[in-house]
Amino acid sequence: MAGRKNRNNKGGAADELTDMILKQVQESGGTKELYKNGDPVSGLVQKLYQALLEAEMSEHLEQESKEESAEPNSRNGKGKKRIRGDFGEVEITTPRDRQSTFSPQIIPKREKSVGNFTDKIISLYARGMTTREIEEHLGEMYGIEVSPQFITRATEAVQAEIVEWQSRPLEGAYPVVYVDGLRVSIRSGNNAGAVVKKCIYVVLGVSCTGKQEVLGLWVEETEGAKFWLKVFGDLEARGLKDIVILCGDGLKGLPEAVEAVYPKTDVQLCVVHQIRNATKFVSYKDRKKICAAMRPIYTSPTLNAAELALLEFKEQWGEQYPLSVASWERNWQRLSTFYKYPAGLRKTIYTTNTIESLNAQLRKNTSNRKVFPNDAAAIKILYLNIRNFTKKWTKRQGWDSLMNKLAIMFPGRLEAAQDLIAMQ
Repeated sequence: MAGRKNRNNKGGAADELTDMILKQVQESGGTKELYKNGDPVSGLVQKLYQALLEAEMSEHLEQESKEESAEPNSRNGKGKKRIRGDFGEVEITTPRDRQSTFSPQIIPKREKSVGNFTDKIISLYARGMTTREIEEHLGEMYGIEVSPQFITRATEAVQAEIVEWQSRPLEGAYPVVYVDGLRVSIRSGNNAGAVVKKCIYVVLGVSCTGKQEVLGLWVEETEGAKFWLKVFGDLEARGLKDIVILCGDGLKGLPEAVEAVYPKTDVQLCVVHQIRNATKFVSYKDRKKICAAMRPIYTSPTLNAAELALLEFKEQWGEQYPLSVASWERNWQRLSTFYKYPAGLRKTIYTTNTIESLNAQLRKNTSNRKVFPNDAAAIKILYLNIRNFTKKWTKRQGWDSLMNKLAIMFPGRLEAAQDLIAMQ
């Protein structure tokens, strides 16, 4: 008995409430009697919330009566509203006071969803389910009828969070930044015009502490130096003063724009995209041979060896496929950037696989939505997915060793990064 008493004291009011419910169930004929009318949970939930609201009102009135400056206050009837949650949907009565100063905590004013019900809607939305599919799912799982407007309001609640996220301060330097885009169909004129294809550009950074984070999302129909100047201008205004390496897949105007805002930044073009471009005009029967011949160009241990491999590739295939060779030579300066970096970092930066993997997940979770009504709707679903992915991202293995090598290579540029690592 002593042990039970101690547990009750430890649980406090919650344990006392549980004991009261159990006592009432027993006095009412036990669980069999309780189950006669079907699922008893909604009825218990209804009584529980009403009891808590009444308790909150009593405490509120008692507190006001102790305040000398407060005007006399008293109860003033009750109102009705329906609430939704994992338990389903129930109608409750909420107490009111004459001075309208009562603001309940358990179910705030104008709120109709309790617990993590709204979070469930947002989670389903983020996973690509349409408003109609969410409506049907909630009806099947919880027996709840919700309107499309209710679902829209639930997801729109994150809009302020998105604005804050898009304008949040950034670290002063990022050793690696990736840029890539994914195309979506968006209706122009705020859901009233024609459907146009737009690209949502994702900028992903690896921070000085080795964790990756999406720095922002930008929507544009066509890319170019002017657009990229705006993107990097936004990043600079949010506190990003230096990028050591920027990795992209040859987006138009990207290298020129980043070099204008961050002149010290090294630009690395994606080698995988280069291989695809180089084989675009190659006969199918020769593609395996061409790919094998190109492999030493990007797997050599040194830049000199890579340049020799490129020369051999030219001698072997230049006459038959001059466009393939020319594409390597034309972009060689930005294709070979990774050779100046430590071996442990090369595999990370010579392709954009890191960001393409993220975009593949984003495409999967937006594939059900053929057309977005506006830019904001597309950004919203991508942000919700990114928010979920970010929770799973961890520090890269061996990152501290690479940071020390980068700090030696670029004295003064990553001193703040070393301070951050030391504080961990």
